[in-house]
Amino acid sequence: MEKPKDCIMVIFGASGDLTKRKLIPALFELYKQNVLPDKFAILGVSRTEMSDDLFREKMNQAIKQCKEDVKPEILDGFLKKLFYIPFNPNSEVDYEKLRSGIESISKKYDIIKNCIYYLATPPKMFVVIAENLGKKNMQDQSDGYKSLIVEKPFGSDLESARNLNKELRQVFKEEQIYRIDHYLGKETVQNVFVTRFSNGIFEPLWNRNFVSHIEVTAAENLGIENRGGYYDNAGALRDMVQNHLLQLVRLIAMEPPSSLDSNAIRNESLKVLQSLRPIKENDVEKYVIRGQYTASKIRGEDVKGYREEKNVNPESKTETYVALKFYIDNWRWGGVPFYIRTGKQLPTNVTEFAINFKPTPHSIFIKDGDNPGCNQLIIRIQPDEGVLLKFDMKVPGAGYSLQNINLDFHYKQFTAVHIPLAYERLIHDCMIGDSTLYSRGDVVEAAWEFVSPIQKAWQNNPEIKLFGYPAGTWGPENADELIEGKNMGWRYPCRNLTNDGIYCEL
Repeated sequence: MEKPKDCIMVIFGASGDLTKRKLIPALFELYKQNVLPDKFAILGVSRTEMSDDLFREKMNQAIKQCKEDVKPEILDGFLKKLFYIPFNPNSEVDYEKLRSGIESISKKYDIIKNCIYYLATPPKMFVVIAENLGKKNMQDQSDGYKSLIVEKPFGSDLESARNLNKELRQVFKEEQIYRIDHYLGKETVQNVFVTRFSNGIFEPLWNRNFVSHIEVTAAENLGIENRGGYYDNAGALRDMVQNHLLQLVRLIAMEPPSSLDSNAIRNESLKVLQSLRPIKENDVEKYVIRGQYTASKIRGEDVKGYREEKNVNPESKTETYVALKFYIDNWRWGGVPFYIRTGKQLPTNVTEFAINFKPTPHSIFIKDGDNPGCNQLIIRIQPDEGVLLKFDMKVPGAGYSLQNINLDFHYKQFTAVHIPLAYERLIHDCMIGDSTLYSRGDVVEAAWEFVSPIQKAWQNNPEIKLFGYPAGTWGPENADELIEGKNMGWRYPCRNLTNDGIYCEL
């Protein structure tokens, strides 16, 4: 990984859960791998009253909870780079304190005033912080670059996303804004580029002539835990489909870019979202299934239904499961159905996409009445990242009995290579000015534009069904009706069930 230029990272919301669980452990790992700038500092700011020493102690504990075998001398060296200022984001005076703090660190440790502002705050504070930074001219790049990392959710609908883009761009230029989606930072997602564009056996087949349909699955085997207040106002469509899953679709379906330049890649991925066939509000029931998990037993233990969860409306119609069918209207994918699904309290935790290839035109080995199989290429995003190719082979012995076998590769086979976690990769990319794996404003708006009619249909038509599904199952049975073709259905990645839990095939 490239060594970035010297910089100071300012984390707004430094006392929050995201900072403790993700950001500081990711920055520590980058430090341990020696890919942070030679001169670097982290300035945490939030409402909580803390000294530098107390902030360091809290982050020390957070790192030890996330990491094993932490060497004290390495951890001590990292903690010395942490500083803290109590900060009210609504107070203009506190932005003067912030600027003075940055200048003091810059002067004392001889760090160029390259700054990354990380907004690990509730979304309602994004514009407030950006505007106040602008009032103090802290976005000015005359003395070093200034970048703004914005966490999701980026808006709650098309209108709010457009307004947020507009307000942020009044202070920061588009090239200064990094809209983060941790799914795009996963190593297997990035490997889609190599799988497709570096292997002559795949790219020629990656089109409507050879692909029958494509599935994207993001399953979670947990409920909403203690996030009822947030989730009941969001739901699976906003929380997962609009950002994570549509971003994966654009990478799967995009045309080859002219280069690895970030704008070249994002321009091609934008075209995918612009080519999505709109789902009209009146047609939502035909193309979208929504569900909500109900109380059940999983491996002998009672599991609450969604409406029984803490801080959830007992009459809530918020979806915890969504399945969609849609089309991409361009020359490469014309007529190929895409299916995406996501849900909570499903049998296992897995994110993957499956490219289902068309069967051979004349199946000489298939007996009358049998359903011809198809080859599948599965790229597993998490867990157990890897690639799996399924194809038929002859069973040893007389005759032509076929068996579907797997040819697979697991990233864990790179035992000597450190595989960066998503936040490690994305933070490092921002430091070197690479925005490839971040969402551009027009990409975010295009995704919301596709989702908007679904949101409106659910809001305006109370007759649209919300299907219940027992916790621990694969969602509403009605979702199988979306898949086109005789004897066709979703791919279920669970291989078997044992006393230790569910294992996924890859």
